[in-house]
Amino acid sequence: MKPLISIIIPTLNEEKILASMLQSLRTFTAYSHEIIVSDGKSTDKTVEIAQKYADHVVEYKGNEKQTKQTIAHARNLGASIATGEYFLFLDADVFIPHNNEFFTKALARFELDKRLVALGVFLKILPEHATFADRFFFGLLNYWHYFLSNIVHDGAASGEFQMIHANAFKQVQGYNESLAVSEDYNLMERLSKIGHMRIAPELKVFHTSRRAHSLGWPKLLSLWIGNAVYARLFKRSMNAEWKVIR
Repeated sequence: MKPLISIIIPTLNEEKILASMLQSLRTFTAYSHEIIVSDGKSTDKTVEIAQKYADHVVEYKGNEKQTKQTIAHARNLGASIATGEYFLFLDADVFIPHNNEFFTKALARFELDKRLVALGVFLKILPEHATFADRFFFGLLNYWHYFLSNIVHDGAASGEFQMIHANAFKQVQGYNESLAVSEDYNLMERLSKIGHMRIAPELKVFHTSRRAHSLGWPKLLSLWIGNAVYARLFKRSMNAEWKVIR
């Protein structure tokens, strides 16, 4: 029996947080699902942890032309073995509260809107990590995504959480692997051209905000905005590489 939801998690040296994240997903029992970890050549215990808790683990082996994997390729690689009706892409530091209730509401969105092809949510910071700046800027980001997706109808959602109908994902040929950054925005933009891409403000997920804490908000905002503009106007990233932060 095919699962309803394929949960796809790209990883690279995530041993510090992956076990707790995957364990939290194991409380999800309301709907059939599979958990797929797509690893980008981790050098720590990430793969070992993934093999313990995930249903499937796929590992990037690299090639002569490209030894480093983009997160877009990692997500596509995970999707290549997924069999669910819906693909849910999650970052490894994302936690979904009250899984069963959450997914009931998420799936209801797709049932109510037959043209809905992709769903984003509001991003919150884990309380033990949250700063005032985190709450302020992610609050702005959430409503900006809501404005673009639900009012302007020009899809936008962060890669921390993107739930996509599998057929639509395949129709647009997944993430653009040439983009090191803003591959998430680019995909939502393309999906919004073939159906509805919406943000569900009643659905919230939590993450660590580790990139903002490492780089600082001024630098992170400049990187986000610059890469989003480049991806939209020139179909390429401003940055050739997205720094790994753990």
